[in-house]
Parts: sequence; C-alpha cells; structure tokens
Amino acid sequence: MTAKITEKMLFSPSFEYVDNGIEHGVLSPFETKEIILEKGQQIAEGFKPLDCSIKMLKDVPVKMRDGITIYTDIYLPITEEKVPTLIAWSPYGKSAGTAPRYKNLFNMLGMGNAWNSGLTKFEAPDPAYWCAHGYAVCNPDMRGIAHSEGNTTMIGSQEAEDGYDLIEWLAKQSWSNGKTALTGTSYLAFSQWYIAAEQPPHLTCINPTEGLADGYRDLAFIGGIPDPNFIERLQINHVSAKNSQREDLTKEMEAYPLADSAIWKDKVADPSKITIPAFVIASYSNTLHTMGTFRSWRSLGSKEKWLRIHDRQEWPYYYDENNVEELRRFFDYYLLGKENNWTDTPTVRYALIDFQGGNQTDLPSEVFPPTNSENKRYYMNGLLRTLQETPTSDDFKVSYTTENLPGRASFQMTFDKETHFVGYPKAKLFMEVDGYDDLDVFVWLQKLDKFGNVLSEFVVPNHGAALQDFTQEGASALRYKGAWGRLRASMRQLDSQVSTDEIPAYSFDKVEKLSSGEIVELDIILSPIGLTYKAGETLRVVVSSKDELGSVMPGTPGCTPNNKGMHILHTSKEHPSYIQLPIINK
Repeated sequence: MTAKITEKMLFSPSFEYVDNGIEHGVLSPFETKEIILEKGQQIAEGFKPLDCSIKMLKDVPVKMRDGITIYTDIYLPITEEKVPTLIAWSPYGKSAGTAPRYKNLFNMLGMGNAWNSGLTKFEAPDPAYWCAHGYAVCNPDMRGIAHSEGNTTMIGSQEAEDGYDLIEWLAKQSWSNGKTALTGTSYLAFSQWYIAAEQPPHLTCINPTEGLADGYRDLAFIGGIPDPNFIERLQINHVSAKNSQREDLTKEMEAYPLADSAIWKDKVADPSKITIPAFVIASYSNTLHTMGTFRSWRSLGSKEKWLRIHDRQEWPYYYDENNVEELRRFFDYYLLGKENNWTDTPTVRYALIDFQGGNQTDLPSEVFPPTNSENKRYYMNGLLRTLQETPTSDDFKVSYTTENLPGRASFQMTFDKETHFVGYPKAKLFMEVDGYDDLDVFVWLQKLDKFGNVLSEFVVPNHGAALQDFTQEGASALRYKGAWGRLRASMRQLDSQVSTDEIPAYSFDKVEKLSSGEIVELDIILSPIGLTYKAGETLRVVVSSKDELGSVMPGTPGCTPNNKGMHILHTSKEHPSYIQLPIINK
C-alpha cells in the first residue's frame, strides 16, 4: 500500500525531465542494460579517469510494496566475491554527476571536478573509489523522479518505506553479501534518519553527513517563521519523464501552518528507533543542517555510534581523500568484517573555531558537550550595552525600529583571558512590540578581534571576489559567521516533553499574538558552538529584526520576517535578558 499520509499531501505537476544526455548527465538516457566501464576511461571531460573497471547495471527496475516501479543504477566491482552495497537515497538524478549544474556548482566552490569520476550522484559516494575497494554503489531515482513511477514525496514515511523496500531487494541480489549502508550528505543524510528508523533487516550501518531531521523545524518554519525560498529551490529537482506529480511543500506551508498537523508530524525523524551502528558527521557552520544533525545525535538509539564535528562545509569534507579513507575504515569494519580497530575511534571528536587560521579539530571526548563544559549566563546591560555576570537592578529598555536602520541592538563583552565555549548556547529575551501584534527576532553570536573587527571564515576552498559578494550578507552555508537562532514571538510555546533549560524546544502548535504593552519571555535555541576567544577579543550578541546571515546558498533569498513597529528589549532583575553559553572549565 502507498503510505496513508499521501492522502493529505498537496501536489503540483513535476518539472519536465529533459532526456538529452546533457541536462542530467552523459549517462542519463534511459535504457535497461549492462555496461562495462573500463579502467582508465574518462566519463566526461574534466573528470578523473576510472581507477578500475566497473560493471554498471543501468536503469534496473525495482518494485515497491504498492506496485510502483522505481529505477536505479548499480555500480559493481568486477569480481566473483559477493559485495556490500552503499546506497545514495535522494531526488537528485542518479546519472547527474556530469550535469552542468553540478559541474558549475563545484567549480564555484573552488573544488573543481577532477576529484571524482563523474559517476558520482550529487552529494553521494563516488562509485569509482568504492568499487575499487570491494563495494557496490546503488544510485536510485526516487518515486516520481525521471523514469521512476508514482508521485514524488519529500521527507517522511513514503520515502522511508521505499528505502526499506530497496534495501531488502538489494540484499537478495546474487552479487550481494546481504549487507547495506546508507551514506551521503544533506538530503542523502536526512533521508537516512527516516529510512533507518524503519529498521530494514539488511541495513547494517549508516553515515549521515550533515542533514536536517524535521521538515517543519529545520526547513519550512525555522523558529516558527515561514521560509519557502530554499524549499522552492529544492523542489526544482523533482523532474519527471512520466508526467508525475510532486508533493508541494510551499502549498502545504500555507494549508498546514502549525507543526501538529499530520503532514508535519510525518516529517519528524525518530532517531531513537535506530539501533544499528552510526558514524555521524556534523559542523557548527551549516545553517540548514547543524540543528537537525545535533538533535538526531542526542536522541540516536544506536549503542555503537560516533560523532565527528569538523570545520568545513559538508562537500569539501565528504570528498576529502583522508576523510573518505576514514569512512572506509568504518564501512570495512561493519560491511566487510575487517579487524581494523575502528571501535577504538573516540566516541566524539569536536572542533574549536578561532576564525583566524588556528582552528583545533578532532579533539576527543566521550560526550558532547565535553564533561568539563558548564552553562554560564551573561546578562544584558541595556544602559552600557555590555554583558555581565549579574543582571542590572533597574530596567533599561533597549528599543529599535523594524522599519529603519539599524533595526538591531547588540551587547558586548571583552575577555581578559583565553576562553573556550563548547556546547549548546541559548538566549533568554524579555521583549515587547509597540505598533504591532507579533515580532520575529533573530540572534547572532559573533566574535570580534582585538581591533573590533567582526570575524568570519570561509568553509569552502574558494575565497574569491564573487564568493565574497555572495557570502557577505548571504550564502551562510559557505561562510561561518557564528552561532545563530530565530523565533517568532507568537510561536514561543515550549514543548514540555522535550525542552530543557539547556536546549529549548518548541511545540509550534498554536499562535498567541502579543497585546499592547505585553512583555513576553522568549527562549531562543542557538546553533551549537565550539568557539575560542583570546584575551582582548570580544563576544558580541546581536538581537535583530532581520535575518542578517541571509540565504543558505547563492541565488536564493533569505528569510523574510513579519515585523512592524518598534521592538523593545528589557534588561533588569525583573526581566533578566541573557545569553547562556557553555564555558569550558580547565
């Protein structure tokens, strides 16, 4: 049966699939057949020649439990031995490794294309490398994508069931050793939370590398503030050669604005149901994926699990030669049964960012945050615009208008000794609005050098002029500018089942507008940090009426807030607005 939730979904026509052997890659023309790709062959100009000969099973039909057929490409090493399979589940074209849009993207980031064979599905493992080391790679086109039948859904139980069915089909193939794993970044990471929670018997382990875990809280309504812009960008990948329909999340945002609707509940992953080994990759800097990755790590049910927090963007990290080799150690241990001391790997490795070329990485710990991390509150002084260890006696209101510059208020603290923060920060703000019935508030945690300059760092190789332009007020996934958070005041209700003093969580199931003169208490979760300050450097907390970090990627507008009138922030013992930071005690 098709997943019942699809009855409540809202659909639009899929975008046209252009099957010209260019738009979706040189191997995209549809034909079910077997191909031998010879060692040394170059799939397309600019890509790495193949390290070994590969058997490609092209456009293989796989029937789902409701009778729908999807198509997949499978890359196999030429061997008589049975092999495990790495699966790249996403709506991105299975043959699109040489597609112009991806070539252009990696050139823009400064990665080029010579690091891969051109067989690499976007954000997925490179078959050339993995086949050379005894693995099969399965690149499916999801339901409704390209020539696959059915209607495309986006995140949730239908994808989870289809992923389950594909895994069990793969395990029965004559060339399979019965073991499979899910791997990949972004969409290929967050699909893992849903599929693995279904507990397919032949899914052996997973490797989620930075991916959201809640369609409402991490994508459509971050902080309760609707943001359809990046979703519209994602949905253009829903292309069909069979006039399929695609689930339209932008329509669903309008029809189902609260998180307690069945549609959004279906898009909440439950990593507590995952019991297989997991190698989870995270960063502090990804404004789309960081929150969901850390949340999933905290609730992950696996007894054998590892977390590595790096200091780059996900694609340069995932395709780095050393990191690929380390990932192979994980897979070799669980999928090939090799004794390679993988289990001696520290449970957690975290990074400390300094924005000035002195990042520390792979710092070992048994937990995150480390046991010597302690939450400390720094209270806002409205008169002096400083941060201090105790609240001020008298209430000093800090106001800014949302309709004129600067539209923000900030507070600073300069350190007299080296200080490290590792863990989960949050902001507690007491605010009111004059001239409107709601407020969208954005919080940004910055680092200033000893001269007062705001610091940031690129997390991709390209630091050129064009990327400077894109990332100065946007493309936040490519340039790390500090921890951040946002909240719509009318959606401020905490979820008593999940929320803690350290990590606020919201129910987002009702709207409570503000009345004139009403002061509301806002607990704002900020993205996890590993941040170091030297003596003379300054912490700045920015409270703003706008999304100052901007869009996630170039070419996509950022979040548009619904703000009018004057925002008023209170600072006193009665209304002690503060920032809570996880300080490391040496």
